[in-house]
Amino acid sequence: MGWYAKNIKTPLLDWVMSQKPLMMQRDKVVPLAGGRVLEVGMGTGLNLSFYDADKVEKVWGLDPSSELKELAVKRAREAGLDLELIGLSGEEIPADDDSFDSIVVTYTLCTIPDAGRALLEMRRVLKPGGDLIYCEHGEAPDEDVRRWQNRLNPVWKRIAGGCNLNRRIPELISAAGFSLPEPETMYIPGPRALSFNYWGVAKAP
Repeated sequence: MGWYAKNIKTPLLDWVMSQKPLMMQRDKVVPLAGGRVLEVGMGTGLNLSFYDADKVEKVWGLDPSSELKELAVKRAREAGLDLELIGLSGEEIPADDDSFDSIVVTYTLCTIPDAGRALLEMRRVLKPGGDLIYCEHGEAPDEDVRRWQNRLNPVWKRIAGGCNLNRRIPELISAAGFSLPEPETMYIPGPRALSFNYWGVAKAP
């Protein structure tokens, strides 16, 4: 890990993604996971403190950014979780079909270059009837906010590591073949173009 990644990039990313409104959203969904769990977009492991260790057999954390690994390992140890890290993106999950009971994805579908392909991979490795537990930001319901999202998105993607402001999260999940009950939604505190959230549990067929 280079000096910049270790001392600037990783702490800054961890600080941004650990703001109180985001952590409150994580607390709504992550405890729902159980059994063999795959977390797509593990990052620095900010979800790990929210898992119910009594329900979770093991967590596999998928993330292409090796510089984030150290913090994730530390947080898994503090949470009493068995964690295995996999240094790949969500479009390529090195697991057999029907391998996991739960998949957790939070604030990640906005950034994966081919989110549709990644969700198809998640469906493949999730057991029939298994849970895709998600919390994401995306396209807002209000036309004035959507206009700003569309205007800002090309610049935002460049400065925010590929993050998209305007992805249609429920449509992406449904298109991958998941059964998707109506998600919960709200603007969390923050700039409205960045803060419309969707969360819930989708089921693998």
